[in-house]
Amino acid sequence: MLRVVLRAIVLAVVLLLAPLASRAADVTRSYGFSMAGKLELPANFAHFPYANPTAPKAGEVALSAVGSFDSFNPFIVRGAAADVTRVYDSLLRASADEASTSYGHLAATIELPADRSWVAFELRSEARFNDGTPVTAEDVAWTFKTLREKGRPFYRQYYADIADVVVEGPRRVVFHFRTNRNRELPLILGEMPILPEHWWTNRDIGKPLTDPPLGSGPYRVGKFEFGRSVAYQRVPDWWARDLPTGKGLDNFDVIRTEYFRDATVALEAFKAGQIDFRQENIAKQWATAYDFPAVRGGRVKLEEIRHHLPTGMQGFAFNTRRALFKDARVRKALAWAFDFEWANRNLFYNAYTRTKSYFSNSELASSGLPQGAELALLNQYRDKLPASIFTEPFALPVTDGSGNNREELRQALALLKQAGFVVHDRQLVGPDGKQVSFEILLSEPAFERVALPYVQTLAKLGIDARVRTVDPAQYQRLTDSFDFDMAVAVFGESVSPGNEQLGYWTCDSAKQEGSDNIMGVCDPVVDALVGKLIAADDYAQQVVAAQALDRVLLAGWYVVPHWHTQSLRVAYWDRFARQPGEIRTGLDFDAWWIDPARSAAIEAGKRGGN
Repeated sequence: MLRVVLRAIVLAVVLLLAPLASRAADVTRSYGFSMAGKLELPANFAHFPYANPTAPKAGEVALSAVGSFDSFNPFIVRGAAADVTRVYDSLLRASADEASTSYGHLAATIELPADRSWVAFELRSEARFNDGTPVTAEDVAWTFKTLREKGRPFYRQYYADIADVVVEGPRRVVFHFRTNRNRELPLILGEMPILPEHWWTNRDIGKPLTDPPLGSGPYRVGKFEFGRSVAYQRVPDWWARDLPTGKGLDNFDVIRTEYFRDATVALEAFKAGQIDFRQENIAKQWATAYDFPAVRGGRVKLEEIRHHLPTGMQGFAFNTRRALFKDARVRKALAWAFDFEWANRNLFYNAYTRTKSYFSNSELASSGLPQGAELALLNQYRDKLPASIFTEPFALPVTDGSGNNREELRQALALLKQAGFVVHDRQLVGPDGKQVSFEILLSEPAFERVALPYVQTLAKLGIDARVRTVDPAQYQRLTDSFDFDMAVAVFGESVSPGNEQLGYWTCDSAKQEGSDNIMGVCDPVVDALVGKLIAADDYAQQVVAAQALDRVLLAGWYVVPHWHTQSLRVAYWDRFARQPGEIRTGLDFDAWWIDPARSAAIEAGKRGGN
């Protein structure tokens, strides 16, 4: 009898464990995650190829920022937050040389089942916050819930496809998905900054933060003066300093950021040696402002570093919540009035390429007329789309650059007349009988040289356009609350666009204060195509959905497209060293270090007035 009972127990245990074993066989356990499905580095990689594991840890670096800050809490709409990226670690750390690929950082492993219905992260036992307390699965779960409930609208949209989070042990956390069609979710969760629940217990994360925050990252906030400067001090006993994802990175003892109200003053501070490193995004300054003794003497280096990234979209963005900009014909007319060729020749030294796609510089960009799979996808919504999408390739005006764009203005005026506007006493008058009038909001004076000539061109159409420049903090508040007519917007993209598209373009995001959908895009077809893009089964489907989405956004004329370049312009005092060779992002300053001999020579030169 006992033998029968034991046999029954054994059989029951086998039957109980069988499905678990079967499920386990369908789970992939890895040291990283790639949207491409393949990790380029082996499981035993020692460090990122662009990092130097023997780089010296030393020195102070001074950087610059234009604007101000009054908080260390970047997770909420309120306040102007300092950049605290280096204070926090994430579950995975992105590779600067692989597209949409990250490797285990706080998490030693990542598990994903074949049906992609969940993801699990197993934290490293040595992971610590910088007060010595362990980073636990509870911290991960609390961070996720807190950001989704109290953070910027971005987080609610970004994490929309995550059903729940379950702590299965001190170091194991599992996220269950609402859908198995969103291939990006493991990467999205992997890049989440992990906050210490115990530190926030008596603090309100919904308010601006004036205390230096606690994180688990390679730096902590040191000396600071709100609105003026903040120093980030390297954590010498950082728990991840010897990990493959940490070795050879974050090499400066102190990274100090000085804040300037004006970009011109920031440049002069660099010339004077008060700032060590800067990226230049103004073509005129790159062409004319860097001929000074330190450059001629070789003490300051200038480089144009090629990158291999999508360049996204920058443009004058229309706030379609305003009555004036609700009609796409009006938006197209105003876009048609912008003379890029004149600006490129006279303002930019012919340094730029006109942007004609929201996914520029990538195969995700649309071109010509829709064909094949893209046409089949768009045909599903043909009755809700402009007929021109199927009959006319998207095009922007091309002028001779002389500044005499009369033909383009005639076409713009024709569009405006179709929309019910007329010219009366040299003023463009709308259906309400009032002159067309609006304001272009800017965050820095340097952009006035682009906006003011555009204003002069619009005046030829009888439009009363004005430029208003405010400080970056006020600019952020006005755009967060959608209290503007037209502003400069930038939409960055990757080779694997995903949940961020929800925040950029959807009806839901258009209603949420502080969202990235500053234009107020709300189109059922756009919503549907964003869904198709996120739920694509493979990269080929993702390309098709992105091209279709791009085409519909372009046809909506939500921005006056600007320009882009495929290089980063970098200027720095010759104190630094870095690994040779190109990387996909072009630049990863976290992998640079101070060369003692070069730095000593530069400092000696400064003391000698050279």
